[in-house]
Amino acid sequence: MVDSLKKQAVKGVVWSAVERFSVQGIQFVLSIVIARLVAPSEYGLIAMLGIFMAIAQTFIDSGFSNALVQKKDRTEVDFSTVFYFNIVVALLVYLILYFSAPYIALFYKEPLLDIITKWVGVNIIISAFSIVQRAKLTIQLDFKTQAKASLISVVASGVLGIFLAYYGYGVWALVTQALLNNLLDTLLLWLFAHWMPKWKFSYQSFKQLFSFGSKLLLSGLLHSVYLNLYTLVIGRKYSATDVGYYNRSYSIAQYPSVNIVMIISRAIYPLQCEMQDDDERLTRSFIQYLRMSCYIIFPLMMGLAVLAKPLVLLLLTERWLPAAKLISILSIAYMWYPVMVINNQILNVKGRSDYFLKAEIVKKVLAVLILVITMQYSLTWLCLGIVFYNILDIIIIIYFVKKVILTSYLSQIKSLFPIFFITMVMGIGGTLSISLVNTTILQILLGGSACIGIYLGISCLFHVKEFTYLVSQIKLLFAK
Repeated sequence: MVDSLKKQAVKGVVWSAVERFSVQGIQFVLSIVIARLVAPSEYGLIAMLGIFMAIAQTFIDSGFSNALVQKKDRTEVDFSTVFYFNIVVALLVYLILYFSAPYIALFYKEPLLDIITKWVGVNIIISAFSIVQRAKLTIQLDFKTQAKASLISVVASGVLGIFLAYYGYGVWALVTQALLNNLLDTLLLWLFAHWMPKWKFSYQSFKQLFSFGSKLLLSGLLHSVYLNLYTLVIGRKYSATDVGYYNRSYSIAQYPSVNIVMIISRAIYPLQCEMQDDDERLTRSFIQYLRMSCYIIFPLMMGLAVLAKPLVLLLLTERWLPAAKLISILSIAYMWYPVMVINNQILNVKGRSDYFLKAEIVKKVLAVLILVITMQYSLTWLCLGIVFYNILDIIIIIYFVKKVILTSYLSQIKSLFPIFFITMVMGIGGTLSISLVNTTILQILLGGSACIGIYLGISCLFHVKEFTYLVSQIKLLFAK
């Protein structure tokens, strides 16, 4: 049974990785191409809509996807109920966004945002049609099918996006690419998932799912508002160019951490839900996933922080140079992302969405206070505030997690400290190596080599078990 679950987890992680990195990777490359063709201010226009789109998307899902995955005795009626609820909410949310578009443009003093908002908002309706299909595939651990749909969609839409960007369509290249990507992905999930909603809506089912999902909805709203509050504040207090710098920095800094954690968490969530009643087993798997995630993510984020300046010069050109410092700071902030997410997920696994909500309320009150203080100074201070907040986030979430599984502050610190220490040594070594050369390419090559060499060298020297495990898996792969 244990071996079977391990095989399922590995298979799930592999296909989840294919989907995540195919989608995000191509979109990331596209954003780099467009960033070289358009001004930071044009990127800023799209970023200004972030908070409104995030809130809208949170309302559509309403935490029901996690509720369906977490529920053990789910039925076809449950799936159909969630489907129809999502469609109705999506239509209502889009109408609100449509009629709010002129006021959004007025708020930012950017007239073009009126029409952009109305077109970007169509994604809300499109996404609502595929939420249940994706949830069913996740329950089945069928990330291969999701990967196929996502890969086809992102490649087709990416080609069109690059074409439009090359011929000077700027912001509309981004809008068109997003719409086509969403539309194709939804159509393909309908085709591949082989699921159709029944003409049934159960109030009892809705009530049961909503009791769990509503708390996740509120938590998601708080988190979405927080993540996008910075672009709102920057757009209002500073300029579209500053929004562009922050948005690019945020997109680059969070990319490795968020995507890798999403890959792992999506694959292990259904499996952890299966063992939710076995605290000892669940705690053991929790620590294992936490250590492995941090072993991979800590050095990636530290490496990005060290190499930020030469990477910006190489990929984005000199006009984006002010973003380099912000990328370095935000990379340190998102280094802690796996600790936050994997702890958060345990509360959902145990069905304690009430704890999840309480934690979010406390965290976001502190987050707003930090933002109010740091916004008075500069973009640099805003980003340093995010680092401080993420540390507080971990402290708060562990307080609630230790109520539901056999863990503590000390046990998590002890398990992660060796990895953190090796990462810090790597960061110092990488920084020193960069200072030895002046050209961009040499800084990337020397700095990257130093970071990789130091991290893997120390891991090998002290027989770090995550390193040993990864090496054994690679050997096994080549042996096959």
